[in-house]
Amino acid sequence: MPTTATISPGAAISLVANELLHAAERTSVANARQLDQLADLLDDAERVFVYGAGRSGLALRMTAMRLMHLGLDVHVVGDTTAPAIAAGDVLLTASGSGTTESIVRAAERAASLGARVGLITTADSSPLADIADVRVRVPAAQKLDRSAEASAQYAASLFEQVVVVIGDGLFHALWQRQGTSADDLWPRHANLE
Repeated sequence: MPTTATISPGAAISLVANELLHAAERTSVANARQLDQLADLLDDAERVFVYGAGRSGLALRMTAMRLMHLGLDVHVVGDTTAPAIAAGDVLLTASGSGTTESIVRAAERAASLGARVGLITTADSSPLADIADVRVRVPAAQKLDRSAEASAQYAASLFEQVVVVIGDGLFHALWQRQGTSADDLWPRHANLE
């Protein structure tokens, strides 16, 4: 078994937080126009559909919940209650590689029906990037990159963390556009628990 240096949980948390801060700031600076366009896309949508695989999909589910709190009509692709996508809708996707087959197929189908496609990715060019109306590029490692050059974290962890931050940033910007208070949003939280 190879020997590796150990790191305390506290040091690991600091490493993750520092990488996330750096990547999120680089993303916001390099993609300022694209982030504005993505916010406009979501704001103008009849309905918003989110779709990602694995942890990227989980990150987008968090975004879906926040957009629902704003009063947007939001659906997670694959959920049994998700309706069919149509013209006027937006498909928000996240794929580090931009090549995840199921997401590419969904984006192709959405675009063919007149829906707009937003993409959060690490890839400058990919099948998804070619389809997307708006693409936000995150400076993070892809899932299969084990070089530790872009991130010391495992696999695509940094990308997935930035997807969460982008989602929360989009939510916050759209919330400020609405001019509503936290009290206005609160009634949309689940109250059956």
